[in-house]
Amino acid sequence: MMPTVSPESMSLLTMVWKASLPVQLVMLLLVTASFVSWAMIFRKWWALKAAERQARRFEERFWSGTNLNQLYTELARQDDNDGMAAIFIEGFREYRRLSGQGDIESADLLDGVQRAMRVALSRETDELEMHLSFLATVGSTSPYVGLFGTVWGIMNSFRSLSTLADATQGIAEALLATAMGLFAAIPAVIAYNRYSNQAERLMTRYENFSQEFASVLQRQAVARRP
Repeated sequence: MMPTVSPESMSLLTMVWKASLPVQLVMLLLVTASFVSWAMIFRKWWALKAAERQARRFEERFWSGTNLNQLYTELARQDDNDGMAAIFIEGFREYRRLSGQGDIESADLLDGVQRAMRVALSRETDELEMHLSFLATVGSTSPYVGLFGTVWGIMNSFRSLSTLADATQGIAEALLATAMGLFAAIPAVIAYNRYSNQAERLMTRYENFSQEFASVLQRQAVARRP
């Protein structure tokens, strides 16, 4: 008579507890990666939403015809300027500094302003892309980590074919490792693709604003020349 496998022995916690040490380490790694990636997913979701709101508010105010000197003065007093506001501050600060040199050519002034805004844009790009590489890493490697646990569990099951319960435990832990790998990978891949798209759209808006703002400052510089 073949030995039977009780449902209690196939519970999730029992399978994890009875799994071999390498498979347990794989599961621990995948669970940790999953928790961290979910924390990054929610944090990045909030950060991108905030960046979009800030960009929308700043664009509305900037293109409403407000005085640029007044806008710069107000924003420069704040310590939490991000996105377009940070690019505007760096660009206008350089514009004021260079325009104070009466003999500077308009082309040189514009070149200096654009350099300052490119540096600010680079910082904002790094901020938008923060944590995306971690999500990409989790999404691309978790299935393979889970596959390692799968292979190890199946190897154990083949070594235990003389006992049905041991063989079943090996196959169960192998499938569990696969499932945990997919559980960690799928949300990370979805979040990475979505957030990368959002970050690229925001970076495009930042770049467009930099070009438009540079054009505004160029017209001002030309108008100020005697």
